[in-house]
Amino acid sequence: MILITLTLGLLAVGLVYALMTWNFNYWRKRRVPGPKPKIFTGNYPNMYTMKRHLIYDLNEIYGKYKNKYDAVGIFRGRSPQLLVVNPELAHRVFVSDFKSFHDNAMSRSIDEKTDFIFANNPFSLTGEKWKNRRADVTPGLTMGRIKTVYPVTNKVCQKLSEWVEKQIRLGAPEGINAKHMSLCFTSETVTDCVLGLSAESFSEKPSPIMQYINDLFNQPWTFMILFILTRTFPLLSKIIKLRFIPPHVEKFFVNLMGTAVEVRRAQLASGKQFERTDFLDYILQLGEKRSLDNRGLLAHTMTFLLDGFETSATVLSHMLLLLGRNQEVQQRLREEIQEHLKNGIIEFDKLNDLPYLDACLQETIRLFPPVFMSNKLCTEDIELPNKDGPNFLVEKGTVVVVPHYLFMTDPDYFPDPLEFQPERFSEPDAAKNFRERGVLMGFGDGPRICIGMRFATAQIKSAIVEIISKFNVKINPKTRKDNDFEPTGIIVNLRGGIWLDLQKL
Repeated sequence: MILITLTLGLLAVGLVYALMTWNFNYWRKRRVPGPKPKIFTGNYPNMYTMKRHLIYDLNEIYGKYKNKYDAVGIFRGRSPQLLVVNPELAHRVFVSDFKSFHDNAMSRSIDEKTDFIFANNPFSLTGEKWKNRRADVTPGLTMGRIKTVYPVTNKVCQKLSEWVEKQIRLGAPEGINAKHMSLCFTSETVTDCVLGLSAESFSEKPSPIMQYINDLFNQPWTFMILFILTRTFPLLSKIIKLRFIPPHVEKFFVNLMGTAVEVRRAQLASGKQFERTDFLDYILQLGEKRSLDNRGLLAHTMTFLLDGFETSATVLSHMLLLLGRNQEVQQRLREEIQEHLKNGIIEFDKLNDLPYLDACLQETIRLFPPVFMSNKLCTEDIELPNKDGPNFLVEKGTVVVVPHYLFMTDPDYFPDPLEFQPERFSEPDAAKNFRERGVLMGFGDGPRICIGMRFATAQIKSAIVEIISKFNVKINPKTRKDNDFEPTGIIVNLRGGIWLDLQKL
């Protein structure tokens, strides 16, 4: 009996081992070099323990192979992936050979029946659906419309200053939570600019919007487990459809969309001329053209909301961190800002014409990109070169990993890469030149470059102008001194959070 049990146990272990490793010769058969994978985790040793951010695991592979190859074969669990280690190839993936890498790999895990809102976001859409949706949404994010809502952003900036002054009076010893402050700002700005409603984020009784925004980006552990399982066993994605937007969050925003639409239509019906041609105005016109209900309107609107909440707040909080660490840079930026202030604000046309402000923003995104890597999906077979290795075929369906952060912190492209040096972007076309070389992709590149980039940039710059012109930013001792990332989370955040001490000038 014992012998039978032992035999069955060994057989079960053998079957599990075979299941987890039978695909490990995938890249060897295709003559693509790469590190040896391990059972269960492949080349992501911290995939389950999450002791450190996965980008650091990829960095070890990147450092070993970057000088000899353009790409190497790796495994996430038992699933093969192609890791791009040459920024020139990354540029090809995003721009030159876009037709072969048209879609994001996330699209394979999303189903419209399960997650209607996220499935209809341009980030998740594929093929012609993506092309049509992007064509729908892009006219709503022109510089003209962003300029129209700029006065709203300035009003929110005033609320931000008043809130900071209140926190200073209260004198919290642990300092101000920069991420919370930034989220208050972006939620208030985006909600008003997009929907014409106030989130009351800086009041003592904020609307539920802030809570639902937090729920939107703070996924439960069950989601993370399912996410890892579908990445380890891709066939499971046909059975398990991930829901990135929880049902209660979708319901809240659908109702919020309905409220915004009712308020706006009531204003128009009363004969009152609304004072701005904003994003909601555009979405309502699009809704009539496409015969969309509130859920359909929200699916289009969430493009504006998702691109404006968390990612903008992340960049803003890290920019304050880096300015707080470097008082000389902060003072130089303050002098540039003060030179162009008129009645406490900077005119919209001038906001995008402040070279040092732009340089500080670009350098922040280089060090703390909201999206640290991209997982692209090969949409049609393509043969690629591999430097010292033989050419190889990337087959349709292959996941291609582009580790933006590793290019942006490589000393071969950015000397002293972990130092905050805005002067790297002092030349007028510096950012453009870096992007064309494939070493700067904070917002992506090519046809699928971040659609909300200009709106996000205007938000962040406005908040920085407000804070730096009125307060001196210092770092609270509670904040760590290095740039170590939180191990979990899809969007980059400094481990332990960012805590600031602000002093009124």
